[in-house]
Amino acid sequence: MRPEQWQHFKAAAKRVPNTPVPLSLIVDSPWIPGHLGIRHQDYYFDSKVWFDAHRRIIDAFPDVIFFPSWWAELGMAAEPSALGVRVRFWDHQTPSEERIPFRLDDLDQLVAPNATTDGFCPLILHRYATQKQRIFDAGYTLPIVAARGPLCTASFFRGVTPLMMDLVEEPERVLQLLEICTTFVIDWLKAQTAAIGQSVEGFLLLDDIVGFIGKAHYEEFAHPFLKRICDAFPADWVKVYHNDASVAACLERLPDAGFDVLNWSHLTPMAEACDRVQGRMTLMGNVPPLQVGVRGTPDEVEAAAREVLQAAAGHPLILSMGGGVSPGMPAANIHALSRALRRL
Repeated sequence: MRPEQWQHFKAAAKRVPNTPVPLSLIVDSPWIPGHLGIRHQDYYFDSKVWFDAHRRIIDAFPDVIFFPSWWAELGMAAEPSALGVRVRFWDHQTPSEERIPFRLDDLDQLVAPNATTDGFCPLILHRYATQKQRIFDAGYTLPIVAARGPLCTASFFRGVTPLMMDLVEEPERVLQLLEICTTFVIDWLKAQTAAIGQSVEGFLLLDDIVGFIGKAHYEEFAHPFLKRICDAFPADWVKVYHNDASVAACLERLPDAGFDVLNWSHLTPMAEACDRVQGRMTLMGNVPPLQVGVRGTPDEVEAAAREVLQAAAGHPLILSMGGGVSPGMPAANIHALSRALRRL
């Protein structure tokens, strides 16, 4: 991301009047290595490969604001690895996670991980610390840090199905686990900020598990912890929330948590999202990522993008996919998004 692109994204996120709609795509290791034909392990562990990969996609799509920009990540392995989850790496796919059996009765013995020393977190911090000046010298910026949310992190630790059962059978224990996870998420975002420095002005929080619960459980097990994370950082920061599972139970409440931007699934249509948010948050989406982004033709992608832009009808908007860019989305379809925005 170039500094002027960040200023454009930030203006859209903060709903500055008369800001042109930007095109921004969330890209990370599910898409970048496959698109460029490189091994995932080289992308993760070779700093030169990682740096060159980001340069290549930025050069190939100059009209796109790639988000969060120069993301040092290991799939979804960082947060669970710090909690002791087993992580396996593969040549041509993102890492897989296997939780280690853990009894909730032993939760009193569990403390929040140290974001600077535990799991793969130090590897990511080292990547930022050693590569940031090279990124700045090349004319780019690092404005965003990123983390998985508390419920997402807890689901890697407990397993999704057991966690859903715990919400009903062991609610007090779940709240205790979420306290630990929330403390760690805040510390992890702050550790990344410290490693990068003053260019950081926002964060991306990813938590699809929030989309698996209803309104009552959202109010008890999600909203207070999401708000605590947002409140832990300056009010003028750009706070972006990603959830491409479902936002049916929480859409109106996300601005109250403190988020500026929502990246969500196409399963909640743009017009409905606009009606429910009422301009209190910028919407980042929501072209269908698989049916259209990967499997569609460029003409179909352009038509879908036009529909999104027209359905937004002036609501604060960042044109994007309904989630991150999915593996296999071709270059021609990304160019089609740029074309739709220019033509409209």
